[in-house]
Amino acid sequence: MFEVDDDHIKRERRKAREMRQSQWWKNRIARGECHYCAAKVSPSELTLDHVVPVSRGGRTTKGNCVAACKECNNQKQQMTPVEWSGYLDRLGYREP
Repeated sequence: MFEVDDDHIKRERRKAREMRQSQWWKNRIARGECHYCAAKVSPSELTLDHVVPVSRGGRTTKGNCVAACKECNNQKQQMTPVEWSGYLDRLGYREP
């Protein structure tokens, strides 16, 4: 399993705090839509989620950060979208 050191986690959390103050993030949450379930929610109800979690080596970049409703973010936890069966179910994915 991939091990991530504490310095990586601290650095990425700091970057995430900075990103939440950026105009890019403010525009992203202004849409009021969860990346995972497409629910329409108030922008204040959206959280910043790392698609590849920081604890698994993910980085705080525009390509890896999405707006997620609190329910989806809590359900996803430290999983990638492929590992999260609830997300795959919503997409209608079925294993061959």
